[in-house]
Parts: sequence; structure tokens; C-alpha cells
Amino acid sequence: MSVFFFGMGYSSQATAKAIRKIIDENIDIFGTTRSRIRADKLARDQIRSHAFDGRAPGLMLAVDLLKSTHVIASIPPSRETDPVLVHHHQELDRAKDLQWLAYFSSVGVYANSDGAWIDEDAELAQVEQRAIDRIKVEESWRAYANKRGVPLAIFRIAGIYGPGRSTINKLQDGLAHRIIKPGQVFNRVHCADIGRITALAMQNRLEGTFNLTDDEPAPPQDLVTFGAKLLKIDPPKPIPFERAELSDMAKSFYGDNKRVCNAKIKKALGIELLYPTYREGLRAIFEGN
Repeated sequence: MSVFFFGMGYSSQATAKAIRKIIDENIDIFGTTRSRIRADKLARDQIRSHAFDGRAPGLMLAVDLLKSTHVIASIPPSRETDPVLVHHHQELDRAKDLQWLAYFSSVGVYANSDGAWIDEDAELAQVEQRAIDRIKVEESWRAYANKRGVPLAIFRIAGIYGPGRSTINKLQDGLAHRIIKPGQVFNRVHCADIGRITALAMQNRLEGTFNLTDDEPAPPQDLVTFGAKLLKIDPPKPIPFERAELSDMAKSFYGDNKRVCNAKIKKALGIELLYPTYREGLRAIFEGN
């Protein structure tokens, strides 16, 4: 068994760690990166990395990809296409021992539900280009997996947080904002849960489309208040949404209000989350776990 990650970013690194903890600590793991600094870190973690920026084929990765049994794609779409399938379709075809595929998608594929609960059968977004791109790429991976006869798991992932990337860190750096939009909620998921669930899905060759979120969608300002309480500092002053200085991208996120259900993945694997809500997740980060 060996695993190839296209896009060895934050979630992929958490997944590689979980694979070695749950399945085999000596498993061969390969991955792509655009960063020389990250390549050095991956080498220290015994992950062989290859340069791939998604705009042209990775020149040196074919040997490791061809011998990989499991492939996980975690690279954002480019104009309704997936860089992996565009540039490395032929190598995937030639990977004779390929047993399982996974694609890290986003809960952003769903249409706004005005705060209602939704599951994997919910209406998909038809307006935002980034959602349309994701939907098209999901379809491309399903078509490829069907052609190859290899099981594919698509994980629609909520807002990702974890050590170094959390409300705790933003508060410590003075970058946290407490923006108030009544009735607004978001799902999120701790990187350790992404890693664990993907590793277990890989172990079981799980097939299908699954939401990967926490159990409790919550207003973003609640995380800031809770994090400030842990740090024993005053939270930032509240800012009404109408007065908040936000990028167009951030504003579009606030226009998307839904509660995303994770029951399907928990039932499929027979598990509960390590960090079912932001409270457990932020407390673990605060305590250094």
C-alpha cells in the first residue's frame, strides 16, 4: 500500500498523519507541493514530495504515482476542470494497482438554505462560479472512477480549522473580528477529524459522497467569544455585518447560510467525531493537543 496526495496542504498533512497512525506507520506517502519550504517539512515527516502547481504536468512524479495504490486529490478546481485529471490522467490510467480514490470537495457546492438543515441530497448551487467549478470537478472524478472501476469517496468539507489555523490563533495575533449577522451559522471541521475519517474511509475502501463537518453549526461570533474566554481576554467589540469591512469573497460566504448534516459519514464508518463542536476543538488547541 502507498498513498499519493495531489496537494499536500493542511488537510492532506493531517490525513497523512492519521493514515500512519491508524493503518501503518511505515506506509509510503507521496505528495505534491508548490512550496520549497513545505517540501523541506514534508521530507522531515518522511513524505516524498514533488513540484506541481496545477498549471503544467509535474515532471518527476510519475514514478511514485504509478506505484501508488491510493490517490487523494486536494487541489482546487481551475475553470471547471481538475488539474490532476487534466495533467496526469494518463499516469492514473497506468497505475495498475490503484485501489481507491478520494476527492476533497467543499460544502460550498450546496445552495443557500436560509439556515435549514441539509444533507448530501440537497440542492446544489447554480450561481457562484467557485461552486459550479467544484460540482463539475466532482462529476469528472465520478466519471473517471466509474471508467476505471475504482471506488471513489468525495468529501464535501466545511470550514477547516486546527492548530495554527483557528480562532485561538487569530485572537493571539490580534486578527480576530466579532462580526454579528443575526441568524447566520457556519459548519466547520477540525483537521484531525478530516484526517481520521479519510484514513478510515481509505481502510474500508468507502465509496460515495459524504459531508465532512462538525455536529453543531454555530454563529462565527460564538467561537470568538469562547476563544477569548479560554485565553482570559476580552473579546473584540461586536461589529454589525452591515458595517464590517469584508472582501467580496468574505461577503459571499456570509450570504450562504445553511446547517450541513454529517450523519451519513458517521453511520458509514460507525464513529463519532473527535471534536464534535467548536468547543472541544478550540479547547484542545488552547491546551496544545
